[in-house]
Amino acid sequence: MRHYLKPAAALAACFAIACSAAAQEKKEEEPFWAKGRPKEGVGAKMAPVAAPPIPVAADKLPKLKAPPGFKVEVYQSGILDARGIRRGDKGTIFVSSLFVAGKVYAITEKGGKREVKTVLKDLELPSGIEFRKGALYVATPKKVMRYDGIEDKLDSPPAPVDVFTDLPGDIPHGWKFLRFGPDGNLYVPVGAPCNICEIDPDKYSVIFRITTDGKDKQIVARGVRNTVGFDFHPKTKELWFTDNQRDWLSEDFPLDELNRLKNVGKDHFGYPFCHSGTMVDPEFGWGKSCANYVKPAATLGPHSAPLGMRFYSGKMFPAQYQGAIFIARHGPWNRTQKYADVSVAYVNAQGQVTRVEPFLTGFVKDNQYLGRPVDFLTLPDGSLLVTDDHAGAVYRVSYGR
Repeated sequence: MRHYLKPAAALAACFAIACSAAAQEKKEEEPFWAKGRPKEGVGAKMAPVAAPPIPVAADKLPKLKAPPGFKVEVYQSGILDARGIRRGDKGTIFVSSLFVAGKVYAITEKGGKREVKTVLKDLELPSGIEFRKGALYVATPKKVMRYDGIEDKLDSPPAPVDVFTDLPGDIPHGWKFLRFGPDGNLYVPVGAPCNICEIDPDKYSVIFRITTDGKDKQIVARGVRNTVGFDFHPKTKELWFTDNQRDWLSEDFPLDELNRLKNVGKDHFGYPFCHSGTMVDPEFGWGKSCANYVKPAATLGPHSAPLGMRFYSGKMFPAQYQGAIFIARHGPWNRTQKYADVSVAYVNAQGQVTRVEPFLTGFVKDNQYLGRPVDFLTLPDGSLLVTDDHAGAVYRVSYGR
């Protein structure tokens, strides 16, 4: 079995424009992501990587490479800070944003030509979006909202309906990822409000689910530092998720995780006591054992910042990809050597990851980010859309056509 392979895991509001300034802050103003940062040397100069303040022009986007037989094309450029992606019942492609834009966009098609319009703006970190029965769900660090019938009102969106307002509201790891499960419930994460700390285990570092009216909250997983990507196995219906491990232990550790939830409400995935299933934390791990926590289904590389993940459900790709997991490795910021890609994890009939390997590459050149993948959407024809928040684009990956 071969496993190799955070988000830029500790990006706060500074991530957009103030990252470089944050790196120069005085010690008494040290931002949360800098807890544990080396006081001197190369590490002392590291800070979250800011995305460009404007989208990259279409002809300047990275030239991405996929395995033989696959074609990669620009589906849509000019989408500042493109993050989460979902498809409406009538074919509208909704794209969220995070630190830079604070918007939700809609990609529509008319007369064979695509158009991008801003449907929601001035939102606080509206990264998490989901769509169900004509309604767009949007999550901020404070609440989950619903916009009913939005596809018929793109030019004049309806007022939001509050679905769930009992979120902590913290900015550090407060941005969300939303996904409806096969049980009809909405799954929502709450990340740790820090790089490394021990916090209320019923409030932070959890994934919970609620009914569509925002009631009946139930914690399904604990010890999850920061997940911004999860999906459900097409056959077993189990929840799988990526998780960004802590920063500043070393260049090559911890290894970020792909996890599988087997025991709903009971499984604890280690944070802040154990990292990568192998090492107890030097500050909070005393008296703890990694044997008492769920080990990752696969590790995804040091500080790789795994974000969106999706079981491939289309029919276009070859058989080996059916039921495999596509994972967006956004790439490290607190590591001298940068890397980013879309990787694929192959899962056998027993629910075990047999290997993880790069699938879509070309996001890094000369140790600089040209793009950074975030989330996925499988279109009805089986092709795969991939968002890129660094370059501000959406790519389409197809096979044999």
